[in-house]
Amino acid sequence: MQITLLVTLVFHILAGVFWAGSTFALARIGAVSADQLFRPQMGAAVVVVITGAVLWHLLHSSGFGIQEQVLALGALAALIAAAVQGVLCGPALRQLARAGGKDAQSQARVALGQRIAAGLLALTVICMAAARYA
Repeated sequence: MQITLLVTLVFHILAGVFWAGSTFALARIGAVSADQLFRPQMGAAVVVVITGAVLWHLLHSSGFGIQEQVLALGALAALIAAAVQGVLCGPALRQLARAGGKDAQSQARVALGQRIAAGLLALTVICMAAARYA
C-alpha cells in the first residue's frame, strides 16, 4: 500500500500544482493565451479528482471527522472550479477561436472563469493545508 499511496500522492500534488498555478497565472494576466493551457488544465483537473478520490479511499474512508470535513470542503471547491472552467472558459475559448481571437466578450468570459476558479482553488489549497491541523 505504501507505493500506491506514494505514487498517488505524487500525481495528485504534481497535477494540482500545475492546475492551480496555471489558473492563478491566467487569472492574473486576464487569461491571455488561455487557449494553449485549457486542455492541459482540464486534464490536470481530471487527474487531481481521480487521485484525490483514491487518496480519500486510502486515508479517510473510516470516518467523517473534522479533518475529513475540511478536506471535503476543499474537494467541493476543486470540483466547482473545474466546472466553472469547463462551463465558462471552454465555450468562450471556442467562440474566441472562431472569431480569430478578436472577441472581447469571449476573452472577458475566459478571464472571469479563470478568476473564479483561482479563488476556488486557493480555498482548496488552504483546506488541504489546514486539514492536517484540524
